[in-house]
Amino acid sequence: MKKILLGFLVIGCSICFGQPKRIISLGPYLTESLYLLKAEDCLIACTTYCKAKNKERIGNVVGIDVEKIVGLKPDLVLATPLTKKDSLEKLKSLGINVVLLPYPKNFLSLCEQFMELGRLLGKEKEAERVVKVSKKRVGEVKKKTKGRVKPRVIVQIGAEPLWVSGKDTMINDFIELGGGINIGPDESSPYSKEEIIKDNPDVIIIMEMGILGKEEKRNWEKLGKKRIYIVNAHSLGSPTPASFPKTLKKIAKLLHPEID
Repeated sequence: MKKILLGFLVIGCSICFGQPKRIISLGPYLTESLYLLKAEDCLIACTTYCKAKNKERIGNVVGIDVEKIVGLKPDLVLATPLTKKDSLEKLKSLGINVVLLPYPKNFLSLCEQFMELGRLLGKEKEAERVVKVSKKRVGEVKKKTKGRVKPRVIVQIGAEPLWVSGKDTMINDFIELGGGINIGPDESSPYSKEEIIKDNPDVIIIMEMGILGKEEKRNWEKLGKKRIYIVNAHSLGSPTPASFPKTLKKIAKLLHPEID
């Protein structure tokens, strides 16, 4: 059981022995993971942001309806670091099993966490199958970019204030596995346009921010930068093992337009 919970933070009473049958997901990528594991029949509720048909909604990823969750009588609640701590503590005090899954820092930890989730749900074979396919596709992208000149890349993840993705996030893996060099800081942090101009990146990738993202793109173009791209925030910031290689392929193509 200790192995199963490695990398998870269990909040509340101990996890039920036996496989959970009534699960509530508090994050879109967790909900997607349950579908990948073919555990959707156990999913009884999720957030308004989740793509899931015919499931109860218990709030959004930040604010949840604790009373409604308790009324649904789940045997497992899967939470993300975005969920308010006091709401999780309330669930704990009411005897609800909560497993908080930290955001994976890289592709390998994403796969490891998915495997742990598979074991927790009794879906080891499904998890192994997904991870195996994902690693193969990531390897195919790496082959295509191997030996090519690596562009220097900045990924902008916020506009007001301006934030740059550091080497401590999953985005760093998208850049490096895609055949680029992340010239951002060691840890994601506020940055200035002047610093970025001084760093002189070959490519600037903007995490989608609606109108703000398009405005940022125009601003960079006015400063003479030509290789500016906007990438979907969910695919870049909250991947699953299945979506990671798809997004990686897009990033690799942006960094190396000459590849297939």
